[in-house]
Amino acid sequence: MSQFHTRLEVMTELAKNMDSYVKDYLVPIETNWQPADMLPDATKESFFSDVKALQEAANELPYDYWAVLVGDTITEEALPTYESWLLAMDSVNHLDQNDGWARWIRNWTAEENRHGNLLGTYLYLSGKVDMKAVAVSTQYLIADGFDIGTSADPYRNFVYTSFQELATNISHRRTASLAKQHGNSLLSRMCAQIAADELRHHKAYRAFVSEIFTLDPNEMMLAFADMMKKKIVMPAHFLREINGAKSSLFEHFSDAAQRLGVYTTQDYVTIMKGLISDWNIENMTGLNESAEKARDYVRRVTLAKASFALERWKNRGLPWADRKSVV
Repeated sequence: MSQFHTRLEVMTELAKNMDSYVKDYLVPIETNWQPADMLPDATKESFFSDVKALQEAANELPYDYWAVLVGDTITEEALPTYESWLLAMDSVNHLDQNDGWARWIRNWTAEENRHGNLLGTYLYLSGKVDMKAVAVSTQYLIADGFDIGTSADPYRNFVYTSFQELATNISHRRTASLAKQHGNSLLSRMCAQIAADELRHHKAYRAFVSEIFTLDPNEMMLAFADMMKKKIVMPAHFLREINGAKSSLFEHFSDAAQRLGVYTTQDYVTIMKGLISDWNIENMTGLNESAEKARDYVRRVTLAKASFALERWKNRGLPWADRKSVV
């Protein structure tokens, strides 16, 4: 049996549970939050005073915070890239309205779409950001796409989304906390709502991988190890500004996040360890020789490399390096 055929069978089997996945990990549109729930209402007489209050609260936020918030917003606004990437997975028939995985991706995208809408509108109303520059960087990021090493393999894609959704949850959760510390309760609520969505999505993709480990442990282990070898890169890793080269702006965004402690090397290590534990990598039995070697790489070499990277960052004397991640 070919590898592709095995994956197709596994994905078809998982799709039988799609009703449960949608019910457990997504929120019905009728009861879900919308950006208008948190933004000033232009139909009310208080609109201009509400915007003024929003802008006054925004004045209290430091430069690094704005760099991170802009980077987070652009990342969220590049949703077309992520949707097309998932729809291109092997075993997904996006032209079939009844295809289970296409249904999941459409509904996941519908939830994610609110995030960039909310943050982008906040940035605009704040009056603190050059919105044309933000729009240019967003258009570049969508046009450039991304290169995350998954190809069209659903196993690798779900490893990536399991990791990345939790990383995004951490980032938004910490921007919420920092906004609250600076007295910006509105922005804190916005970021916290987005973080809650990302956590649900993380749990969904993590559950998909757990199911795949049950049905196809050898191939899933090989895929996990391969993604760890390549390392998980951020979806905005091609971030740039007008006339800039690919990735020329990403380091600025990443460094600001490191300085604030919004997303750090420590978090990368903690997420990795958490997934190894969640997927019971240490105690998995019945693996073939190739999968055993892959597991050995995941639990020994990967964590050793991650710990080395953490020590290197600590030696730079950054204030966040010794903090404990709250995952």
